[in-house]
Amino acid sequence: MTEEILVNVTPRETRVAVVENGMLQELHIERGWRRGVVGNIYKGKVQRVMPGMQAAFVDIGLARAAFLHANDILRAMPAIPNEDGATAAETPAPPTRPITELLRDGQDIVVQVVKDPIGSKGARLTMQLSVPSRYLVMLPQSKVVGVSARIEDDAERARLKGLVSELAMTGGSGFIIRTNAEGQPAEALAEDIAYLSRVWGLVEERARNAPVGTCIYDDLSLPMRAVRDLMRRDVEKVKVDSRETCEKLRVFAAQYMPGLAERIELYSGARPIFDLYGVEDEIQRALQKEVPLKSGGYLVIDQTEAMTTVDVNTGSFVGQRTLEETVYRTNLEAAQAVARQLRLRNLGGIIIIDFIDMHDPEHRRQVLRMLEKSLSKDHAKTTVYDFSPLGLVEMTRKRTVESLERQLCEPCPACNGRGTLKTAETVTYEIFREITRAVRQFDAERLLVIASPAVVNRITEEESTAVAELEEFLGKSIRFQQDDQYVQEHYDVVLL
Repeated sequence: MTEEILVNVTPRETRVAVVENGMLQELHIERGWRRGVVGNIYKGKVQRVMPGMQAAFVDIGLARAAFLHANDILRAMPAIPNEDGATAAETPAPPTRPITELLRDGQDIVVQVVKDPIGSKGARLTMQLSVPSRYLVMLPQSKVVGVSARIEDDAERARLKGLVSELAMTGGSGFIIRTNAEGQPAEALAEDIAYLSRVWGLVEERARNAPVGTCIYDDLSLPMRAVRDLMRRDVEKVKVDSRETCEKLRVFAAQYMPGLAERIELYSGARPIFDLYGVEDEIQRALQKEVPLKSGGYLVIDQTEAMTTVDVNTGSFVGQRTLEETVYRTNLEAAQAVARQLRLRNLGGIIIIDFIDMHDPEHRRQVLRMLEKSLSKDHAKTTVYDFSPLGLVEMTRKRTVESLERQLCEPCPACNGRGTLKTAETVTYEIFREITRAVRQFDAERLLVIASPAVVNRITEEESTAVAELEEFLGKSIRFQQDDQYVQEHYDVVLL
């Protein structure tokens, strides 16, 4: 498998694409005026403690107050999951005390953002702070050392844990050993610990002196985060189309990952880098509801406020053997496609997959296994449950930022995000009712109706008899006027 990271830089927007075997797998976007805040540490002030919700709203200087739950308030030595799903301490967290005993209105606290503001919701916060580096995540208020669950070799896990435990003895902080640390020597881990200690010293100093609402630790820019978090030994190249950004990444890589620095190269071709790799076309397809499968089947993906649903259909695929075999083959292909689409579209929260019904239990197990295997490459934590009695697969995917659709799109102004419009016939009868209502309420000799061309054409052509009857019934003259600026559902009844 060949994997490349593409970095496209423009004055106001930076995009990072992860391409595996020529196919886009992940897309990360950062805009200068709206950078993500996940990972940032702020000095905040408690605005309001909500005992009924066991939570508090905290002012950290953003447009909306952020949300802090009692479970995320620092207490004695909780078990802290890392970014790979590993657990740093096996001892259970102490029972949650009432939030009124933990916080008070007006209190200054230091918090970290774990989830960007999404929709109408403010950012999600924690007081269990962490600072990431290339190989480690520092837990300044903890003493434990944990290892990523994705490092599966027991001997390697023991080696890394022993090294970090020994190196961290003098610092007094806990650490999570990240997946990237696999195979690294003690010197590399020691450099990371020294770097994180310097960063944490600056955070503590700023926390003492900074005013409320100040960001006291800002995570790296998107290109540097991509190199830090996504660049592994199996990444063949990092191609950057900006000379300035390329130089910064080379300096950063030379300091923190010298063995991989030579893989960062400047792209200076005539064609835009995303066009060359077909990324722009993939982005457009990722905004569509339907996803075609190579076999002829297709997926239908619907993102709602509560959950995301994925429907699997055979489409034009008729197979060669039995119906059960056709369905099985389609579902296997769909399982791989679903995993890719979740990662590409950055869909999170509750996800319901409606595979085509299969009667063979072994086929169900194989489809579920294929889904889990395909999701294993995902950086976000996922949990997959068995088929429900209705034949649905329920799963969750950790969500920290907005989905691709919500980053790039906004609700349609014509339908307000419903996805449908009232028919011209429906709007016509609404206009007739509004005319009757207006005449009974106000005195006017004539009425002017302004509406979209489709509605006016329907009224004047197919409903001309109804208009004549309405004029006779009301004793008023009614005139209709087209306006191209009106969408199908909008109209105005003007009294003259």
